[in-house]
Amino acid sequence: MATDLPTNLQGKTALITGGSKGIGYGIAEILVNAGMNVTITARSEQDVQTAANKLNELGGGKALGVSCDVRDYKAQEAVVTQTLDTFDSLDALIANAGVGAFAAIEDLSVEDWHKVIDTNLTGVFYSVKACVDALKASQGYVITISSLAGRNFFAGGAAYNASKFGLTGFTEAVMLDLRKYGVKVSTIMPGSVATYFNDHQPSDADAWKIQIEDIGKLTYDLLTMHPRTLPSRVEIRPTQPPSAR
Repeated sequence: MATDLPTNLQGKTALITGGSKGIGYGIAEILVNAGMNVTITARSEQDVQTAANKLNELGGGKALGVSCDVRDYKAQEAVVTQTLDTFDSLDALIANAGVGAFAAIEDLSVEDWHKVIDTNLTGVFYSVKACVDALKASQGYVITISSLAGRNFFAGGAAYNASKFGLTGFTEAVMLDLRKYGVKVSTIMPGSVATYFNDHQPSDADAWKIQIEDIGKLTYDLLTMHPRTLPSRVEIRPTQPPSAR
């Protein structure tokens, strides 16, 4: 059996949007512990610098925190430039930043529609577009964080479902565009995760949910999988949700 698996991420660099907390931070922590350098972004300057400082205390790879709204393409281009200036290369994009707004269609505001679509879908397009040249140069990896809501619709989810259905389709089309350059593209589609999403406060009651370190470990596994193999869509859900008990 072949054992020449490329598992060493030491010195490689990942850009993680929405990396100051929740899934993004969980991914950043795993990758820094594996020796990767990471640039994390968030809209809040204070939050992103606090998170970067915590990551730099781990003693693995280095972390750079940059405030950036993914809805601003020029700002995302600037983050890529800063990442390359700091770490010399870009080997992975983890497009994680996302928001939610949930209401029946008659109550869903135009402002909330645009906030969700512009962040969860257009924002990921901007992220990929800003990174694509650097990732082609490194034969890197794009991982988007979609959702099981990207294949399962529900009442009150018009904006969120549209954004995640679109993101799943976008990611799979980008995979076909970029594989000829040696760039791998995957989407992770989680179910319920114990995060601060939509103003939720994680607690012991969330123990049944997917934990952020689980998504981090899955991301590590994708990044270290043999280049010949591509899990293009990964669905992940809690083993024992309350409805199954």
